[in-house]
Amino acid sequence: MARVILKNVTKKFKDVLAVDNISIDIEDKEFAVLVGPSGCGKSTTLRAIAGLEEVTSGEIYIGDRLVNDIPPKDRDIAMVFQNYALYPHMDVYNNMAFGLKLRKFPKEEIDRRVHEAAEILGIEKLLKRRPKELSGGQRQRVAVGRAIVRKPKVFLFDEPLSNLDAKLRVAMRAEISKLHNRLEATIIYVTHDQIEAMTMASRIFILNEGRLQQAGPPLEVYKAPANQFVAGFIGSPAMNFFPSTLLKKDSSYFIATETFQLKLPAEFYQAISSYEGKKITFGVRPEDFHDQELYPHPAKEHTIKAQIEVIEPLGDEVLFYLVSGKHQIVAKLDSRTHKKVGEEMEVVVDMPKTHIFDPESEKTLV
Repeated sequence: MARVILKNVTKKFKDVLAVDNISIDIEDKEFAVLVGPSGCGKSTTLRAIAGLEEVTSGEIYIGDRLVNDIPPKDRDIAMVFQNYALYPHMDVYNNMAFGLKLRKFPKEEIDRRVHEAAEILGIEKLLKRRPKELSGGQRQRVAVGRAIVRKPKVFLFDEPLSNLDAKLRVAMRAEISKLHNRLEATIIYVTHDQIEAMTMASRIFILNEGRLQQAGPPLEVYKAPANQFVAGFIGSPAMNFFPSTLLKKDSSYFIATETFQLKLPAEFYQAISSYEGKKITFGVRPEDFHDQELYPHPAKEHTIKAQIEVIEPLGDEVLFYLVSGKHQIVAKLDSRTHKKVGEEMEVVVDMPKTHIFDPESEKTLV
């Protein structure tokens, strides 16, 4: 397997800047996920690594080799596409073997590799079937198997699960993670689904408008987002943002809106003191709200009064869509919360877990 390095990679399509000066260093045997909304440049970056797109500027290394001028077939990578890209007239065995036949591998070696990959993926009984006789999940396994038999330095996955139903996506997420552990492979995986990114990656690389916003282990990015975009993109449902003013009363700091004021933790003070009297953006994740009636001895300066507009039971948790003045709030609360639409309730904010952003640069202050 191999390390993959991108140095100041830029890709333009005429006047459209798809990838903007991205530098990424993916370690050998790492499971790296490129994640972001549609049009952020993640698939273009993956295709550049594969050699399917020629970069406008910058350098791409696979292992110790600069591959900018090396054709895709000689980069020692294998790519799994969103649409499977199986040959409909070939059975599963020959779909998996085709790339090895083109490279003139011995018949015995091809047979050994195909059966070995089929065993890993649990598709031994499907080798004589054609793609039209397979389910979506089975076709995806075949596409992965075709990549495995190559034994490449790097596996590239381009949104491979987006055509599957929700239940099968969860199962295939686990299968690909197990496959990574078994093969000890370098995997670069592209998705727009931040849950896929959080559950599968060793490190996630978050892109927006062609630029790298933040890279790091999933939980680290979740707990310490670099900016407002990352904070809003990672986490489901998305973080709540409140345009606010930073006030100082006595020796304490408060965030203030037209309907509520909340006292900030003392550990925030050093980072925010220069914003006293200025506009800030206050961020709270839905899971960091709590039902005041179930929360032991909440401080009054940590609670918000709001009216319930919509309730969505999820089983062990319930999503409450609340309104406080002009502010829309999404709170993920304990299922023991028994409230009805139209009622007022108080929610407690877990203040040490909140975030504050500069409203102009959108960079995280806390």
